[in-house]
Amino acid sequence: MDGYYAWMIVATALVLMMTTPALALFYGGMTRSKSVLNMMMMSYVAMAVVGIVYVLWGWSESFGPKDVGGGLFADPFTLFGLKNVEWGSYVGVCFQLTFAVITAALISGAIADRVKLSSWVVFLPLWVTLCYFPLAHMVWGGGWISQHLAAQDYAGGTVVHINAGVAGGVLALIIGRRVGFRRDPMKPHNLTLTMIGAGLLWFGWYGFNVGSIVLTGKTDAQNTQQFMTETGVTFLNTTIATMAAMLAWLAMERVIHGKATSLGAASGIVAGLVAITPSCGAVDVVGAIAIGAVAGAACAYAVGLKFKLDLDDSLDVVGVHLVGGVVGTVLIGFLSTKAAPGGIDGLLYGGGLTSLGHQAGAAAISIVWTGVFTTVIGLAIKYTIGWRVSEDEEVDGIDFAEHGESAYDLDGRSGGVRTPVTVPPTRTRTTEGALA
Repeated sequence: MDGYYAWMIVATALVLMMTTPALALFYGGMTRSKSVLNMMMMSYVAMAVVGIVYVLWGWSESFGPKDVGGGLFADPFTLFGLKNVEWGSYVGVCFQLTFAVITAALISGAIADRVKLSSWVVFLPLWVTLCYFPLAHMVWGGGWISQHLAAQDYAGGTVVHINAGVAGGVLALIIGRRVGFRRDPMKPHNLTLTMIGAGLLWFGWYGFNVGSIVLTGKTDAQNTQQFMTETGVTFLNTTIATMAAMLAWLAMERVIHGKATSLGAASGIVAGLVAITPSCGAVDVVGAIAIGAVAGAACAYAVGLKFKLDLDDSLDVVGVHLVGGVVGTVLIGFLSTKAAPGGIDGLLYGGGLTSLGHQAGAAAISIVWTGVFTTVIGLAIKYTIGWRVSEDEEVDGIDFAEHGESAYDLDGRSGGVRTPVTVPPTRTRTTEGALA
């Protein structure tokens, strides 16, 4: 099917765009002006590091033919450097590479404003090797979850969003809160960038979800019919769920805060996209609307809990990606229908509790697996090379500290290297130990 491969090339490019510039803009606009370049750089660097790692051993560990971990992962060396991988399979490799890239990049939003770029570079290959590649194998590569649970995950509710959400939360706890958290204003510096980023994410997500079709027919005619049906269903479900989530988030904001904000609209868009990712091939249109609405309301409520829990998840990775991923994954157990491409009836369609148990089990395994290994990696980095820039560098601006640049030419420096200050500015220490 020439049309299928042409579409997969387009879908791959769309997903690549989701990391840069879409996620970089989305996250960059949400940070303070003194941190925007560093935040965007974390997405760009993730693309470079994870992409290279993926073609070396990531594809082999995720989808290789030799299972060496009892269904937990494949041998990373069997297809090392894409050895013995047919050139005709390279489109599939590229497509899956983009998923690994954006999953790792999503984590950066939880630890914005305070992390050394060098520590981030060390973290990336370790994390994808121990967390992302094994989960990709377990869910999509014929591994343990696919062998023991009939869990549906069309495009990455467990592998991508729960995975990234758990990792972001764990790192936020290990690294600690930003200087001035809950005391100083830490508002988004440029919501225009965030809105543009959200729109690009929505556009790119059609590659993410609709591109995840796996043809199963034996003839070209069967494959063509499946392609036409499945792409139409997933495209519409992705669209309608995102619309519902945005409206639900804005309604929740209106009720709680009295205002419907542009940041809420952007966040609601992402929450809906996250939740429909695993379920776009499992539900009908009514199910998609329900999943989007529940996700939008649940995520809007969840992002406010970080202040009650004293968790400095800077850009709400836990509240949006973990919560949205769990909502989208578990609700499949209620709302999936045999009429959808997934072919399984959930609880509300007469399918009993079986599907719900499988969906909840897949979500739980993802949470535990990633939680354990991210903790090990995070603590190892903390007690060796360290995660954080100094307090002075964090207060003055991580862009200068890490990159010697400024995003905006507000004082004539034109983004150039900062001239060292001989006498540091006087600072006083508050009772909380932060620099004021």
